[in-house]
Amino acid sequence: MSSAATTPEAHTGSYYAATANPSPYRPPLMGEVRAEVCIIGAGFSGISAALTLAEGGIAAVVLEGKRVGWGASGRNGGQIVNGYSRDLSTIEGRYGKGPAKALADMSLEGGDIIRDRVARYNIACDLVDGGFFAAFTPRQMRELEHTKRVWESYGHTELEMVDRNRLPGIVETDIYIGGQIDHRGGHIHPLNLVLGQAAAAENLGTIIHEGSAVTRVEDKGHEVLVHTAQGMVRAKTVIVCGNAYLGDAVPDLTNKIMPVSSQVVTTAKLDPALLDRLLPRNQCVEDCNYILDYYRRTADDRLLFGGGVVYGGTDPASIEGKIRPHLERTFPALRGTKLDFAWSGNFALTMTRVPHVGRLSANVLFSHGDSGHGVTTTHLLGRLLGEAVIGRTARFDVFERLPYLPFPGGRALRVPLTVLGSWYYGLRDRLGV
Repeated sequence: MSSAATTPEAHTGSYYAATANPSPYRPPLMGEVRAEVCIIGAGFSGISAALTLAEGGIAAVVLEGKRVGWGASGRNGGQIVNGYSRDLSTIEGRYGKGPAKALADMSLEGGDIIRDRVARYNIACDLVDGGFFAAFTPRQMRELEHTKRVWESYGHTELEMVDRNRLPGIVETDIYIGGQIDHRGGHIHPLNLVLGQAAAAENLGTIIHEGSAVTRVEDKGHEVLVHTAQGMVRAKTVIVCGNAYLGDAVPDLTNKIMPVSSQVVTTAKLDPALLDRLLPRNQCVEDCNYILDYYRRTADDRLLFGGGVVYGGTDPASIEGKIRPHLERTFPALRGTKLDFAWSGNFALTMTRVPHVGRLSANVLFSHGDSGHGVTTTHLLGRLLGEAVIGRTARFDVFERLPYLPFPGGRALRVPLTVLGSWYYGLRDRLGV
């Protein structure tokens, strides 16, 4: 019997875990229970689905292998980035005008869900409005201008271009030539956000079991049996939201995504006046490189800085060694600054870089592969999963109809071939072409 079945594993040693709001111990599943809906995974997707159902009067049972928000939902950069990991023009060219319009109509909803729930349930998660995309090259500026035109063609008018002269009012660094403000962007403490939503769902009747890793799912047609080391849920419907941390509980899904790790560090507390100078508007920043850096100020006056990827989901030899050069290149004034926290976390990548959503059967639904845009898309897709369970399937169906493409080479070659592709795009970034 694994220890995870009896004692939920502590969160990773991140800044978020160190500053998390109090959260109760949620005992593991013991024995057999019945539920109308069982949700696998207590990250953003699973908790968003649970809260959607709870608001509609359905109390789901949620099974989490570790702790609520233990995976990517509690480790990410905490940035509210709207849209998908592929821009709307690419989506339109790939799937057609109709699906693109449908996805565009939902593209801002994830951020709206976050803000609505923070206000409705009084969630203390350091919500700050405003995000910035930073460009290194004229090509990246042209791409941002193109993105703005495309978004405006779909009715979204919250993007604002910024030239070099205005940059010091956004971020104090010499490495960019301009960028774009997303007034609908923002940043949050992600672990506190998911913990707050979990508490809201529980107050509406949801049952959450931590330390309850799913070992097997049996679809019997009339019901689905979800097994853990010490218990089982008999459910009418199952929603699978394990994403990059699902493991082998549902093999049909594990092989359809690639885990990718990203690394994050957080400085010691800094002089607030220094941060006021470096980030005058307290907006989060994400650069436009293929392998990008992202950073923001925390509520207690630190700089949180992330970036880098390791395909396959492993950790680099030194997280600080990987991230510190990028931090110091961006902000020379922080050279040698002490780093209090360094951690890594996995997100799930799809071949299309668009979330993979669908049904394994009439009774088993899933969503995964947000491909780096998970903070907002998980909230949207969790809502769509909940809607589908209660019979409102139209928006869920838009995503389900998008064709799935497997990684070339299968599981054995998906990492080396993706690394080869990322090397090409990384070279383009370095050459500015």
